[in-house]
Amino acid sequence: MTESSYDSDKIVALDDIEHVRLRPAMYIGGTGREGLHHLVWEIVDNAVDEVMNGYASQIAVTLSRDARTVTVADNGRGIPVGINKKLGISALTIALTYLKASGKFDSASYKTSGGLHGVGASVVNALSSSLSARVKRGGREYRQDYRRGVARAPVKELGPARGSGTAITFTPDEQIFGALRFDAELMRERLEVKAYLNPGLKIIFRDEAAGRSVEMKHDGGIGDYLGALVAQRAARGVIPEFFRHTAELEGGGRLDVAIGWTDATREGLYSFVNTIPTRDGGTHEQGLKDALLRGVRSFIETHGLEPRGLKLAAEDLREGVFAVVSLFIADPQFQGQTKDKLNNPSARALVDGAVRPNLEQWLHDHKTWGEALVARATQAARARQASRAAASKVRRKSAISHRLNLPGKLADCSSTDPARSELFLVEGDSAGGSAKQARDRETQAILPLRGKVLNAETGSRAAVMKNQELGDIVKALGCGMGKDFDIGRLRYDKIILLMDADVDGHHIATLLLTFFYRYLPALITGGHVYLAQPPLYRIKAGSKDHWAADEREREAILRRLPARYKPEISRFKGLGEMMPKTLFQTTLDPRRRRLQRVTIPEDAALLTDSTIAELMGKDPRARYRHIMEGARDIEDLDV
Repeated sequence: MTESSYDSDKIVALDDIEHVRLRPAMYIGGTGREGLHHLVWEIVDNAVDEVMNGYASQIAVTLSRDARTVTVADNGRGIPVGINKKLGISALTIALTYLKASGKFDSASYKTSGGLHGVGASVVNALSSSLSARVKRGGREYRQDYRRGVARAPVKELGPARGSGTAITFTPDEQIFGALRFDAELMRERLEVKAYLNPGLKIIFRDEAAGRSVEMKHDGGIGDYLGALVAQRAARGVIPEFFRHTAELEGGGRLDVAIGWTDATREGLYSFVNTIPTRDGGTHEQGLKDALLRGVRSFIETHGLEPRGLKLAAEDLREGVFAVVSLFIADPQFQGQTKDKLNNPSARALVDGAVRPNLEQWLHDHKTWGEALVARATQAARARQASRAAASKVRRKSAISHRLNLPGKLADCSSTDPARSELFLVEGDSAGGSAKQARDRETQAILPLRGKVLNAETGSRAAVMKNQELGDIVKALGCGMGKDFDIGRLRYDKIILLMDADVDGHHIATLLLTFFYRYLPALITGGHVYLAQPPLYRIKAGSKDHWAADEREREAILRRLPARYKPEISRFKGLGEMMPKTLFQTTLDPRRRRLQRVTIPEDAALLTDSTIAELMGKDPRARYRHIMEGARDIEDLDV
């Protein structure tokens, strides 16, 4: 654009609805799966605000049969529908079309609230192809319909009605979200958390596609929630009783905390502000960490439990801890509209001051369990030292010295630029041999793995470090593990799991993904881990070969072939059967291969963690239940 073409007419002023539709990521974080579900959370949070302030006791959420439309109904006061004197239109219309319009700016209407910016409902309206609002208030029922954020008619009075409340029905706009559909299980999980955080609240979730209705009500609050979290991860409580504390805070507000120690090798901290999940933590979560560490250290010092010759670090004292902190305050300062992090400076001291003395007293009152906690931390410290000693072996002071420490069976690439380098973890020596012949030696490294690696979900940290195959992977990657992890030393930008396209191959890939998820999660969140998609079938039609990854692709290819062909179909028993040229063409060649990047959706982190714990953990009952529930859906069993 030239200077002369940049004039006053180039300055464009958009109305609220137009701006939301043009820049949806500013308001919901993106237009992918996470952003789509954020629409539901915005409406649900408005209903929960009525519950938190004592005006509602029930919320019903319904997902339509096509998983495209959601209805959220509460029995609260109902959004006001009268004419606003200043703007001359219905307050319902204002709430659904004006950004920064809300009843929550007035502390007399809401003491605590998750919807603080006044944009939630209006953003959902702007990003929906259709939205309908029904309000019961003052013995009458009202309705107003919208299309892409614009009211189709004024608020209409439908007639007399019993009770009060608001029901919002909306369908996200395919122009914004494409063909995305809502995930019923994700919605149920998030709603269950809301029920835990609001004791006495009844939430009904109806999934019309599955023909089921689930009622959720947890009078035990976050104590029940913590117990469910521990049970989901198949972890036994080292301390058989959880620490619980509820406190009314100075200046108003409330704090609810539950803490327990398990035999898991990781920690799980779950924080909420006014029932909004703060995935990135914030000052309240830091306050909980302060209280936890200082309280436990005080107990150790008081009873002389510090182990000789061993320093208990913060990570040792927090290993295996599961904690939930739910903070209710009048004026939370969130980072961004998606409210992922709390920034109130005072919250850290508030939480620390309320929790620490009570945790110390609880440990003194339960001295035997406190000693078990210290023994647990001591074990973690010794495992950390062993891990550091093992990880130090993969450090390199120079490129030459590092290569001397690489596993002997690694066929490394010649490039020393990580951005151009990729490592294939290959199932078996036979497939590894074919891959070594097929690869691009400049940029592709091959590490064959023998058999099925150790299940990192059930093995201890010490057992994981002793495992030859997993140790070789850590050495090859060069980035270390645990406290010594440094992603800046990662030798390959892509880590590609290349397994046979059969049940055994899928199992090995699952074992490896479990190891990466538990011990090297930054490689997954950083987008470095991939699954190769080798073909299972070759369909030869005339002089041309077609490749299919599974039976569905095979049948699709066969349907597309002209009737004159009599295709020859062959099934690969394993990667080792492929000629090197074929393996390169179908699986290694960056121009033609198919890779699936491994990701963890931010709004499904809890579901991901619990699924891995259930399917890969020590307790076989969860796997049995999963198999029995899914057996009716299996059409073809590969044995």
